[in-house]
Amino acid sequence: MSTPKSLALAAILLAMGSPAALAQIRIGATLAETGPAGALGDPEAKTLRLLVEQINAAGGVLGEPLELVLYDDGGDPNNARTYATRLVEHDEVVAIIGGTTTGTSLAIRSVAEDEEIPFISLAGGIEIIDPVHPFTFKTPHTDRMACEKLFEDMQAQGITRIGMISGTDGFGASMRNQCLDVTAGYGIEIAADERYAPGDADMVPQLTNIRNTEGVQAVLNPGFGAGPAIVTRNYRQLGIELPFYQSHGVAGQAYIDLSGAENAEGVRLPGTALLIADQLTEDDAQRAVVTAYRDAYVGRYNEPVSTFGGYAHDALAILVDAITRNGEADPDPVDLRDAIEATAGLVGTTGTYSFAADDHLGLDLTAFRLLQIQGGTWSETP
Repeated sequence: MSTPKSLALAAILLAMGSPAALAQIRIGATLAETGPAGALGDPEAKTLRLLVEQINAAGGVLGEPLELVLYDDGGDPNNARTYATRLVEHDEVVAIIGGTTTGTSLAIRSVAEDEEIPFISLAGGIEIIDPVHPFTFKTPHTDRMACEKLFEDMQAQGITRIGMISGTDGFGASMRNQCLDVTAGYGIEIAADERYAPGDADMVPQLTNIRNTEGVQAVLNPGFGAGPAIVTRNYRQLGIELPFYQSHGVAGQAYIDLSGAENAEGVRLPGTALLIADQLTEDDAQRAVVTAYRDAYVGRYNEPVSTFGGYAHDALAILVDAITRNGEADPDPVDLRDAIEATAGLVGTTGTYSFAADDHLGLDLTAFRLLQIQGGTWSETP
């Protein structure tokens, strides 16, 4: 049964066929439920568990129930590679969702490409899908796109000279490089370029250097995890009053909570429609998708949704849609890969996905919303 691409996963559930039979469609996942990236991986895992239960309660996919085989890799690439191998060789899954971080995604990708099994990453690094690898796709915007969205906003405000403080982790290092690569196109000069390690507990020296750099008009912090929250607290501690930009790697309530709402006030970053669900207009194509997911997630876990759980939602929606269009409950991996690549106009929480042979992200820059933290919550900038 063909599924209209304009429907969200919540709507797809109603069209998935007859009551579940004994056979199961086994889907694998390896995520950082714990460890430094746990604030990202935990909602991803919760989302997959929730949605698989919903799908099965609605009759499964092609009349068969889904079985989720999920491992916690703690954000360790070696663990991720081991679990990806186990998912393929022992658990015999039809596809893998995961890679909370860029590093774990690259480790999983090596297994997926060797074994020729579809893999949908939940991490931001552009190198995951650029250059294109046949069996690897991803749902988040790339770090390069995040730089471009932020620089668009700076350009509109006449900001031309900034300070940058980046994490040395995989995400922070990758986004730093991407930002450096696209500055010229937006007339942006990086006047100060500071770094911090994932375990650092104080970034006052780096921020002091930026504050003392002549002509700096704004500050950008590419990073994820606890680091950006520390930077934010130190930023306010030093009384820096310049516009402050963060990455999509902190687009969740955890960042506000760790930073303190008063410290995060006014921070701008690229995010998704999911964080401003109630502010979307009735004719917004994403409104039904994000509100259905948000309501289900909050109702189940009694905690706010995050962008990262949304990435998992979209990955499963893409996979379920592809299995349905392929028409086989036990799909050939190459055929399933082809069906994923043929995805067109599928509305998710992150944007509307249309993949192609030369595009395994399927999103453009319009899918990003430029958000600002106000009163401890998110709002879209004018």
